[in-house]
Formats: sequence, C-alpha cells, structure tokens
Amino acid sequence: MSSTPDTRGLIAPSARPIIPGDGPQTAADVLERGLRDFPDRDALVGRSGRATYVELERLVNQVANGLRGMGVSEGDRVGGCMPNDLPIVVAFLACMRIGAIWVGINRALAPPEQQYLLDDAEVSLLLEPDGDWLAFLETGDTTRPVLPGGGDIDPFAPAAIAYTSGTTGFPKGAVHSQHNLLLPGAVARSRGQYSGDDRFGVMLPLTLLNLIALGPLLAYQVGGTCVAIDRVDAPGLATWIRDERVTSFASVPAILHGLLTHPDVSPEDLASLRTPGVGGADCPEAFRELYRERYHAEVTIGYGLTEAPTAVTMTRPDEAPVPNSSGRALPHVRVVPLDQHGNEVAPGEIGELCIGPTLDGEWTGVYTPMLGYWKQPEATAAALRDGMLHTGDLGSVDEHGEVFVADRRNDLIIRGGANVYPAEVERVLYQDARVAACAVVGAPDERLGERVVAFVQPQPGATVDVAELRALCEENLARYKVPERFEIVGAFERTPMGKIKKTGLRKIAETRML
Repeated sequence: MSSTPDTRGLIAPSARPIIPGDGPQTAADVLERGLRDFPDRDALVGRSGRATYVELERLVNQVANGLRGMGVSEGDRVGGCMPNDLPIVVAFLACMRIGAIWVGINRALAPPEQQYLLDDAEVSLLLEPDGDWLAFLETGDTTRPVLPGGGDIDPFAPAAIAYTSGTTGFPKGAVHSQHNLLLPGAVARSRGQYSGDDRFGVMLPLTLLNLIALGPLLAYQVGGTCVAIDRVDAPGLATWIRDERVTSFASVPAILHGLLTHPDVSPEDLASLRTPGVGGADCPEAFRELYRERYHAEVTIGYGLTEAPTAVTMTRPDEAPVPNSSGRALPHVRVVPLDQHGNEVAPGEIGELCIGPTLDGEWTGVYTPMLGYWKQPEATAAALRDGMLHTGDLGSVDEHGEVFVADRRNDLIIRGGANVYPAEVERVLYQDARVAACAVVGAPDERLGERVVAFVQPQPGATVDVAELRALCEENLARYKVPERFEIVGAFERTPMGKIKKTGLRKIAETRML
C-alpha cells in the first residue's frame, strides 16, 4: 500500500491480488456460482417472500438499472436503512453492480446519529422501508447494467462504508473494497466449512457491513441460501430456524442463550442447526456450558473488527479450548503484536495487534485491509502503516499462534454483541450544562456480556437529575447505548495527563451491578 491518503482519506492497495479458487473476484459477480450450478435454488428468503438465484439476478439488475435511472453513478454514496428482508440485500448487490458506494444506516440509531452518518458520507440517495421505492425500481431493465464507457467493476475501488466510533465520540467511516468484502466468505469456502446445502440465517442487522460479509456474500460464494431473519426474540427466531431449516448463523451469546433456555423453544425447533457461530472472547462460562450440553462442542470464539473487515482469528469447536484465547489467525491473515517502535514483540508479550496478509500458502499476499477512514486522512495514515492494519488493541500471540486480546481499544463496551463506545455516550451527557465531567464504563453481565454504567460529576453547586440525563441519552442514542445505571460522584481520580482513571470505576460498577 502507498503511504499517503488521497483527498478522501483513502490509500489504494499497491498490489491487486487475485482471490484463490474459481470463485468471484467482485461482489458484483457473487451470484455466478448459484446461477451456474443451482439456478432454481432459493438464494434469498425474507418476510416479504423468497427468490431463486435466477429471480434474484433479475431483481438485482432491475434495481441497479433503476438506481442508474435515478441518477446514481459510480462512486456515489447510497444509504440503506431497512430491516432484514429481501430489499436490503437486493439494494446492496445492486449498488455493487453499478459501482456505487453502500452506506448501511442502522435503524436502531437515534435520528441525530443517523443524520451524522448521512451528512458525513454525503449520501445522495437514502433507501428506507417506507414508501414504494423497490416497486418503482423494479420497473427497470432486467439485463445486467454496464458501467459507463463499457468498463468493468474495479474490485479494489471503494465499495462500502462501515461506521465505527473513535476517541472523539463521532463515528469514523471504514471504507472497504469489493475484494476484501469477499475474503471472509472465500476463506470459509476454501476451508470446506460450508456447501450449497447450507442455509445461512442473519438475525443481526444487515445494515452492519460485517453481517453482509458473513451472510449473503458468504452464502452466495458456496451456492447456498441467505435467510434474512427479522426476529431476535427466542420464540420468533426459533420459528424462523425451524421453518426455513437454517443450518448456520453468526450471532452473539445473548441471543443463543435465549434459544438454549427459553421454555417455548424445543430441541426440535433447532434440529437443523449444526454449530452456530458466536463471537466474543469474553463469552460467559455459564453460556459455554449450555452450549456444550446442546451441541457437544466448544463455542467458536473469534477476534475481529470493522476495519479488517470482520473476523481475523477463530477457535475450532473440535479442539480443546485454550483459556482466554481468541483462536489462531485465519489462513489469509497474520496477527503481529508490535511495540511502540514498530518491532515485533516476543511470543507471549503484549503489544499492539497489527494485521497483515499471510506470508505462507495459497493466500500469500491476498489480504487487503480497509482502504482508510472516509475523509479522515490523519486517522487513515495512523491506522495503515507499513502495509499493516494497526488496530489499537493490545494483545499477545504465543508460540502456537494463539491470539490473546488484552484490552479492546477505546474502552469498547460490548453489550449483547452490540458495540458501545463510551465517548459517544459521554458526548451526549456533556450536552447537559450541569455535567462537569463524566466517564462511561462497562460492568460484567452473565447474559449480555456487559452493561453500560455512567459516572457523572456535577458542576460546583449544581444538582444533576438522573431521570433527565437518562431522557437526554434516550433522545440522542440507540436504546442499547443508554446507561442502565448512573452514579453521581464528587470528583474523579485522574492521571498526570488529566485523563480520568477508569480502572477503579469499572470495579465500582461491577460491585454495584451485582
């Protein structure tokens, strides 16, 4: 990769590697295997209906041509704010066909949060569930659109923006190419994990780019079926799994815990599932036991991040677990802990976890990380140095290649599988003029992993109303980000640099949440 970001804050890959095997090289071509081998197989199922590979191909072309007719061209940003159903998958694939840049807008975000993403990405068209936009676009041509000038889709051009928050509390847009969005599915296919008989359920929001990579893009590279599920409650999810014979899904412990313990869910409802994947190295031991009893295997644990995109390490359910390990690097990547001078540390020692392409085997040099942060060249230059993705996470790698994550960057809180960045919540709390200082931390929870706790120091002589603070958060934040407990403090212990020390606050939060 070159070292200088362009005016959009992006760095183009210095090499243009080919994905091994006979699979697609672009997301625009991801339906080709199914069209060739299983044209009449279900490709996509959702609340509004189902489509075979042939039907999905026609629908994607119709929408792509419809978008073109509305003035959307290569490089334009198209926002998608829709529930899990056929339209969101169709819209994403249509954008890939015409070279538009997809921007998922999570429906759980509060209006001010959504507006920030739309403004930052300079979205020219927003597709939402209300209205008849899909019916309108379906009147378009069913033939595959051709790029202006007759060119082909560039697999290394910007294809999608996935927003993830930084230390300022404002989200940063990680930009990905079609090439690296395909890699998680291509690697899974090469390892023989899935086949065309698999039916991939997606119940987490498809507005999250990682779920696009782990759902439809993975399913279509093996000729399988993507089931867009619009329920996360245990009985509703169990109904989807039973009726659509879902064999696999990527989920979080809180959701699978409900499936394993809810009185209205029977083992027969889950009979089609093999070993569903769950993420999070901090998965509670109580849940691991439930999983072992149900599936007679270990929970699959992984480490990943939006900038990768998605998973970079994984444990194997057929191997004995290594305590606190996040597994070993997947075949296309290497994970290297570096010290502050950029030197690799010894096995077992902690450094900053950095990710680059593997140096051995058929995947040598194939991996490319994100292209950068949208319109943030300084952040891009800091994250992409020397051909590696610098994660900001601290961890170690032992002599066997096991990766151990010591600390998530920016004090990330993972609540029920959803990322909560303390700076986002703190920024909202500071909108109240009575707040002199605040700090948000996570408190351990057996079911959700963590819960959100806010510590607030009032201005001298001021009285802070907890109910009003909660209302302020509910107005400006997604529900899962709203603190479940507020602690009023007289002052914070600070570092010599003036930063609030959060270690003691986490201990207090843990004690009082018990």
